[in-house]
Amino acid sequence: MSSTPTLIFDCDGVLVDSEAIAEATLIELLGEWLPDLETETVLRQALGMTTANILRHLEAQSSHRLPTDATRRVDTTIEGRLAEELQAMPGVAAAISAIALPKAVVSNSRRQRVVASLASTGLDTLLGEAPIFTADEVEHPKPDPALYRLAANRLGVAVDACLVIEDSVAGVTAAHAAGMTVVGFTGASHIEAGQAARLEAAGAWRVIEHMQQLAALVHDWQSAVPRIPSRRHET
Repeated sequence: MSSTPTLIFDCDGVLVDSEAIAEATLIELLGEWLPDLETETVLRQALGMTTANILRHLEAQSSHRLPTDATRRVDTTIEGRLAEELQAMPGVAAAISAIALPKAVVSNSRRQRVVASLASTGLDTLLGEAPIFTADEVEHPKPDPALYRLAANRLGVAVDACLVIEDSVAGVTAAHAAGMTVVGFTGASHIEAGQAARLEAAGAWRVIEHMQQLAALVHDWQSAVPRIPSRRHET
């Protein structure tokens, strides 16, 4: 395995500001399908999971049952809205351009959503040939570390040479369990107060609020010998 430092981005809530759109869509649909739940409250506990796992998690708390095609309907509706409304995360294009490391994308979304999101925001051009790894490639997606381990194996990079940017507890948990260093990101529009502490508790090495902070943090990470797993919230 190579020890070449490699930067890995989650997609939703890190590269693109999509989670607020996805969350609003889920609240609307689940309000119809599972009316006995306070959907907005319970949904927060499942953010960062795949659509199918979110739906299973919420259905288990309800006396109602979801439509058999609920996952497909949710994904199709979300992707329709993303095609019209999605924006790249502020500052992320400049960060990608400024950081001269090999890059990859590891997402719990299905591949077609990730590809479409990067294309519609123009980030696909900046990321170039950066490999994309998605939840449909593993049996157990985030928060399980399998997807990050798969990415490291296919990239041919040691896990301790990977720096991951994640916005969710599920994502941080997965990357940390895989043996990677994780930067928590709290700059997306869906982030609630207290998320930095939750990401740190899940294993984030640092937490940043703005993408313009990333390049300096990558430099610090590369310079740390040995890399010390201390935690600090960067503001």
